Amino acid sequence: MSDPDKRKPLTKLAQAGRKPEWTGMPDQPGGIVSPPVWRASTILYDDVAHLRQAAGRSTHERLFYGRKGTPTAWSLADALTEMEPGAEGTMLFPSGVAAIACALMAVLKPGDRLLMVDSAYDPTRNFCAQMLNNYGIKTIYYDPLTVDFDVHLSNGPVRAIFLESPGSLTFEVQDIPAITAWAKANGVVTLLDNTWATPLYFPAMAQGVDIAILACTKYIVGHSDVMMGSVTATAEWFGKIRQTAYLFGQMTSPDDAWLASRGLRTLGVRLKQHQDSALAIAHWLKEQPDVARVLHPALPDCPGHDQWRRDFSGSTGLFSFILKGGNEAARAALIDGLAHFGIGYSWGGFESLALPIDPARYRSATRWQAEGPAIRLHIGLEDPADLIADLDAGLARFRAIRDTICDRA
Repeated sequence: MSDPDKRKPLTKLAQAGRKPEWTGMPDQPGGIVSPPVWRASTILYDDVAHLRQAAGRSTHERLFYGRKGTPTAWSLADALTEMEPGAEGTMLFPSGVAAIACALMAVLKPGDRLLMVDSAYDPTRNFCAQMLNNYGIKTIYYDPLTVDFDVHLSNGPVRAIFLESPGSLTFEVQDIPAITAWAKANGVVTLLDNTWATPLYFPAMAQGVDIAILACTKYIVGHSDVMMGSVTATAEWFGKIRQTAYLFGQMTSPDDAWLASRGLRTLGVRLKQHQDSALAIAHWLKEQPDVARVLHPALPDCPGHDQWRRDFSGSTGLFSFILKGGNEAARAALIDGLAHFGIGYSWGGFESLALPIDPARYRSATRWQAEGPAIRLHIGLEDPADLIADLDAGLARFRAIRDTICDRA
């Protein structure tokens, strides 16, 4: 029998989280392919002694009370853990923001200092400003391209570094191996929002990360119909993550866990299609005279591209581009008339999305400057030729309004 730890990532996606005790029946050991949906609140016990015994031992992956989970959620959590070599376990949450918040609360205490990447997801910044600040935890923002954190030690110890690579909206790729090496040398915990790449394209634990966070709402689910987050951690931190999640009453519904498990099985083929189509469109946009820049980690001129090429095994469907001149009205005309792109938050589903973005609003340690308005695209599973034609027409609308404004001026 082959060693399961040597399985390739695509094989893991198909097989992970399918323990026999969750897919089999006592009279039919072969079982079913997918773990079923186990819905439960109350768990019944044979007698008081049995109840006392259950309460006195670990409830991890044991039926105890519905809030502690059922095999449907445990199956998905185990599958995500298997995708991260070096991880001890995974906890599931009702959203990506809930996962980020719980991970930070598990690590930090009043008086601690947190280094937060300046390109972080806006709700992460909001949590730091409104919740951590109320608990006396100081957040210090840093340039996503820095690897020198010694300057921050001069003002006191640092408890944790939060990374997001590539960064939200602007897609800078951080030097994660260098940052985690510095962190380990200085006793600092590292947390990474790994939603863009997923562990399929960037196994975080292998690069020294202590705690990896996913908004499973995006690529894990893949169909824009479930909200979910996950936190995967090393042995040093998983127990603390689990206990904090229990104390905050965090959980996911079995039905959502089952849908996310179904999405996980096709992650490999979906991400490849997202990647191929997004790269085709990104290269096309680079050649357009009305586009100033394309921010895609796989393109050589994207900040941190060398790190992406060294550390990542692929790219996904999310990137941004900057228009050449124009104003809000011109950008809105481009987006509003698109036939194959939806306008909405989130990403990672099968559908393409276009979103106006203004990164300068979300910067503290760095200054965002651009040649014109910016748009974030998520490239879905449609034919890229249709999407290119749609964007081509959109750029014509943008150009018409931009040039009219210039003529009037």
